[in-house]
Amino acid sequence: MTTEAIIYDAVRTPRAKGKADESLNEVKPVDLMAGLLTSIEARQSLDPSRVGDVILGCAGPLAEQGGAIGKTAAMVAGWPDSVSGMQLDRYCGSGLEAINIAAMKVMCGLESLAVGGGVESMSHVPIGIGGSAWVSDPAISTQTEYIPQGISADLIATIDGYSRNDVDQVALSSQSRAVNARKKGYFKSVVPVVDKAGRTILAEDAFIKPDTTMDILGGLKPSFVKAGAMGFDDLAIAKYPRLASINHVHTPGNSSGIVDGASAVLIGNETVGNELGLKGRGRIVSMANVSTERLIMLTGPAPAARKAIKQAGLTFDDIDLFEVNEAFASVVLRFIRETGVDPEKVNVNGGAIAMGHPLGATGGILIGTVLDELERRGARYGLCALCIGAGMGIATVIERI
Repeated sequence: MTTEAIIYDAVRTPRAKGKADESLNEVKPVDLMAGLLTSIEARQSLDPSRVGDVILGCAGPLAEQGGAIGKTAAMVAGWPDSVSGMQLDRYCGSGLEAINIAAMKVMCGLESLAVGGGVESMSHVPIGIGGSAWVSDPAISTQTEYIPQGISADLIATIDGYSRNDVDQVALSSQSRAVNARKKGYFKSVVPVVDKAGRTILAEDAFIKPDTTMDILGGLKPSFVKAGAMGFDDLAIAKYPRLASINHVHTPGNSSGIVDGASAVLIGNETVGNELGLKGRGRIVSMANVSTERLIMLTGPAPAARKAIKQAGLTFDDIDLFEVNEAFASVVLRFIRETGVDPEKVNVNGGAIAMGHPLGATGGILIGTVLDELERRGARYGLCALCIGAGMGIATVIERI
């Protein structure tokens, strides 16, 4: 018998640029996460001894954010020794995968209460610093036809015919929607980051650029031309000989920002909720992983969404809101084109282009964002999806209750 996985809380930190001179750089990754656990405890009057596991995603699981950081964060938060913890890496899908695993453990009765989420301090542990066999070993990267994600994003734009204006329009929409949502207080899941003395370090997303215009976006230079000059364009064109060249349209303005951030989602069964007086906000309905062609790499969200929706016994028309991670603008355009969903249902409060993409934390951020908006609108179903390196994709369907 399958038990429902109920979402009792979803919180996240604000996001700030992942650089040494930015506000969140003064906070250790484990403290970012521990602060969220402490917040959940306070918000829910939670007895943390009832939590069985803290499962965190991280795309750079080394140095300050390595070593089963889920357990370390629980200890730093002052949670009892009985609370276990772990860490996992599925690239950009790590945070949503952690939530899905927490939900699975509840569904099959292994845990009555668990936390899923993620953390990424990109100012402390820069992207790619750990290397990998796929990227860093020339023999492996040649064998597997590795190209950088930015080239993949430009390849999608070239194949689908998205112009520079098309991708900049996505960026402008992301910024304007995020500005509106922040101004109107739609991000209910945001918890201020405070230091040990109680001083507020950051209370709201700092990466948003409210003065963004099409002229400003149009003045930015493409980011991945240099990578193309290293032979990656030639590799892609050899795979798609109908392409004479790759149209490099992605810039810092229409790609996701490098930021610091963390997220946490409290998931449990109905019995423990009744025992502890917790109020359910939503439930995990279904989840899915897929893997698509590795060269294009960023096309996983649509097939993952299709699989999750089918498993839920729903259709795309049943989904009220979609959160599709804005790794690059072409990813969102491809998702809309492939699924035929109404663009007005996608990333209605902006996304990673405006607010940044803290890799392993983003999946939990999307869950909190869509749940906040479902509650605000009184809507029922939401879907979160992310593209993932090497062609993978991940999606989760939730229902507001």
